Amino acid sequence: MQGDTAWLLTSAALVLLMTPGLAFFYGGMVRSKSVLNMLMMCFGAMGLIGVLWVVYGYSVAFGNDVGAGLLGDPFEALGLSGLMGGDALSTTGFAAFQGMFAIITVALIAGAVADRMRFGAWLLFAGLWATVVYFPVAHWVFAFDNEDSGVVGGWIANDLAALDFAGGTAVHINAGAAALALALVLGKRRGWPKEPMKPHNLPYVMLGAGLLWFGWFGFNAGSALGANEIAGVAFVNTLTATCAAMLGWLLTERLRDGKATSLGAASGVVAGLVAITPACAFVDTWGALSIGVIAGILCALAVGLKYRFGYDDSLDVVGVHLVGGLVGTVLIGFFGTTNVNEGSVDGLFYGGGADQLGKQVLGAVAVLAYSFLITSIIALIIKFTMGLRVSTEDEVAGIDESEHAESAYDFAGSRGGRAASVETEAGGAKKLEETKS
Repeated sequence: MQGDTAWLLTSAALVLLMTPGLAFFYGGMVRSKSVLNMLMMCFGAMGLIGVLWVVYGYSVAFGNDVGAGLLGDPFEALGLSGLMGGDALSTTGFAAFQGMFAIITVALIAGAVADRMRFGAWLLFAGLWATVVYFPVAHWVFAFDNEDSGVVGGWIANDLAALDFAGGTAVHINAGAAALALALVLGKRRGWPKEPMKPHNLPYVMLGAGLLWFGWFGFNAGSALGANEIAGVAFVNTLTATCAAMLGWLLTERLRDGKATSLGAASGVVAGLVAITPACAFVDTWGALSIGVIAGILCALAVGLKYRFGYDDSLDVVGVHLVGGLVGTVLIGFFGTTNVNEGSVDGLFYGGGADQLGKQVLGAVAVLAYSFLITSIIALIIKFTMGLRVSTEDEVAGIDESEHAESAYDFAGSRGGRAASVETEAGGAKKLEETKS
């Protein structure tokens, strides 16, 4: 028991590290005038959702069901009452572990609205979304019935019996659908897609991807809730699928664009991590390899859909997390096998029927539809009350200065005999001009 608790608490710390990793991953992909805002959106989610989780979020997600598998009792563990101290250490560890999931799920959405969303509006959105979307969906997916204690859990986990080991539906499909809805309500960035909006710091992107990969072992293997064989299976499959996805993305880039890029490598890593998340304890090595390659290729192609359909998902949350989450969740119906885990099912490629595939699709579609609908309503309410986005002038000048009164880089300092940069605006766009001394 003590070893299991130690692994769970270690995994919780690893998952928390993923959010700063995500901040660097996203921060490197935005323009230099927006990097601090992106970091703040991720760190803001850590602060806000961490508080909401311990006050009532855990109770809503894992309290005894009060509504047909849709919602846990928000008052059952209010403020984690009854969980702190004594014999409740393992439960407390579980609450901490799941709290990290809540934090990063909200932070994932931020990538879709980079460069243009007000920070105050983001925090309000994050709190409302976590309350009415993430906490209930976590109950649907992660709260299992316990006959010994009489606890009743969520409908996807128990009534539907769709498999999701570590959050393909509750985390990635949920966040991806929300990102699409919020981006649509918020509107496009000024100048997109005509103006180039290239990543300002690719080393940040690579660093962020590395931190995410490191922390993701806690995310997936930690979901075994103990130091056991299932944790080992999830750990190895997380490595395997991610490596395969990176190669799949790079191959797609090479064939399509003629070059394999560092941004593609980092994106492929994240796509593989996303796709293997729901399946990591339910498939064997061949299944993990297959899911990784398929996710790498499909996500690399999916990031271009925003140009075809005209939605401005700034950092490809939809293409990577929504599509990757759908790939991993649905493919359990093909690659699942009881050879690695008695709690798994045999998919179509392992002698099983189509029944589990249907359950996987239904669970994925239900979360997608709910998240998209409720997110749209929340975003519209905020838009027509306090407002969602910064002014055109502030967006052009840089959201870091307008929202935080800070700049990530000192462009005004002189060096090597060169005069300070002079900032001018012409035609609604900011241009930098340098003159020699």
